[in-house]
Amino acid sequence: MTFIPDSITEEGSTAVLAINVGQPKPLPGQKHEVLSGIVKHPVSIPLFLSFNGMTGDGQADLVHHGGPDKAVCVYDHSRYSSIEQLMNRKLEWGAFGENLTVTGCAEEEVRIGDVFELGGAQVQVSQPRQPCFKLGIRYDYKELPVYFQESGHTGFYFRVLQEGEVGPASRFRRIHTDALCMTILEANRIMHQGKQDLEGIRALLAIPALSDSWKQTLLQRLSKLEGN
Repeated sequence: MTFIPDSITEEGSTAVLAINVGQPKPLPGQKHEVLSGIVKHPVSIPLFLSFNGMTGDGQADLVHHGGPDKAVCVYDHSRYSSIEQLMNRKLEWGAFGENLTVTGCAEEEVRIGDVFELGGAQVQVSQPRQPCFKLGIRYDYKELPVYFQESGHTGFYFRVLQEGEVGPASRFRRIHTDALCMTILEANRIMHQGKQDLEGIRALLAIPALSDSWKQTLLQRLSKLEGN
């Protein structure tokens, strides 16, 4: 069952504040080299968005980052203020390694499987972002990944359904959602706090748009819980 409420079709309800890209580089201040693409900066020109990500962007760890199910990392700017207070510092757009800094896409507002028009491309929500230890390294604040995980304010990933050009002024609007699908916030609860929640795990696995990596993790967990 698909429904698109008026609140998500109104012009301006979602917006791109910044498009951020960067190439893998060593993070400073480490005894052993830690290569990461988490340091990203806003661009002022349009970029081509392919099935594997944006022109000019890259990841160091291709096992856990990047690929078709995680082509675009998204974070809602409404979450910035609480993290700025937590770390007592001002943050620039792209601070958490996200490709898109946006508004109107907080974790309780977005569902797995939601489809958005993004400039000349179409993208689909595939999974929550999983907190990475490199978030803590970048800001010398080791508790930061734990904060992301416990709050559920992780951001999320898009897969690309239709390639196209995107830019800082691109139109960004939700064009499909399903009230029966799970929000990013609830999916995070099941993955990180509800590890014994059989009903929740099965409900999450039933979502066709869920990424393969999350399906594998949840299927393994389900098998252990069921004693198979």
